[in-house]
Amino acid sequence: MYCVIMAGGSGTRFWPYSRKSRPKQMLNILGEKSMLQMTVDRLRKLHNVEDILIVTRADLADSIRKHVNGVPAENIIVEPEGKNTAPCINLAALHIAKRKKNSIMGVFPADHLIVGHKEFEKAINTASFLAKKDNRLVTIGIQPTFPSIAYGYIQYESDSEMDHMNAYSVKAFAEKPHLDLAKRFLKSKDFLWNGGIFIWSIATFMKNIKIHMPELNDQINKISKRIDKGVGFDDIWTKITPESIDYGLMEKAGDIYVVKAKFEWSDLGSWNIIHDISPKNKDGNTIRGDALILEGKNNFVQSNGQFIALLGLDNVVVITTDDATLVVAKDRVEEVKNVVKYLQDDKKENLL
Repeated sequence: MYCVIMAGGSGTRFWPYSRKSRPKQMLNILGEKSMLQMTVDRLRKLHNVEDILIVTRADLADSIRKHVNGVPAENIIVEPEGKNTAPCINLAALHIAKRKKNSIMGVFPADHLIVGHKEFEKAINTASFLAKKDNRLVTIGIQPTFPSIAYGYIQYESDSEMDHMNAYSVKAFAEKPHLDLAKRFLKSKDFLWNGGIFIWSIATFMKNIKIHMPELNDQINKISKRIDKGVGFDDIWTKITPESIDYGLMEKAGDIYVVKAKFEWSDLGSWNIIHDISPKNKDGNTIRGDALILEGKNNFVQSNGQFIALLGLDNVVVITTDDATLVVAKDRVEEVKNVVKYLQDDKKENLL
């Protein structure tokens, strides 16, 4: 199996710590290694490093080549610009098809926390087996532990388990819900968190793209001819409409399997999730660096050397870097990307 890591995101919700030239997947948010390095290490336990490919934007390619030790330089697949996950995955599938047409492809985000390698390996092996045996699109679902509004969901047919493999037919995909709906999903017991991990054969994937995303399929075919001739394809790529793989393909295709995984999982998409998985004191506060919190609860503070003091504040995130400080209410951390948009519109390039 070829393992594809998607590492082209900009990480705008982690501003100011995450920047354009060094986005969140390249940052040591959880420890001594970056999320991308941790993802590579996880996959190296399953497959040869020669079978691990990383897709990223052109402006990050050189940095990522240096950042991930051992991954061959030719395995860094470069998108001229970010176009969301469907074009990204399709470009990777094209490169794999040129190496070995009848192969299995696994797709993995660069910014997920996974605990429990044996269960991870078991889920991936099950998905790979089903993808090969039944020529199906297969995804990984995570048993919800609380009513999250930050994740998408997968509804499965609870009476459709395949040969006691903890794999089921998918009934529907659901976008990130509001809290009441998330509570209903949790109570129903037939919804899983969408883990954003996909396993399929190249042939099955290409066939489904041709059916459900014909315009993208046509553009990828043109790019394939350019690659064969050793010619650039920036002009074609620019015309591609950005689209997520969930919306463009998975929500439209039928006959999809979901493997119900038993490993611990978090999609590290915001400072709130980092706070959720971080050690806290008796007041629910997490402090990283030089800071003091008085008469405050449920705060996350990360200092980059500058002393921070909070007095009488609850439910806030405070992040400092050498040149910027973010203070945001915890229930609005998803909107940090709007700060980045403002900086872009105001052409404050030094802060991006």
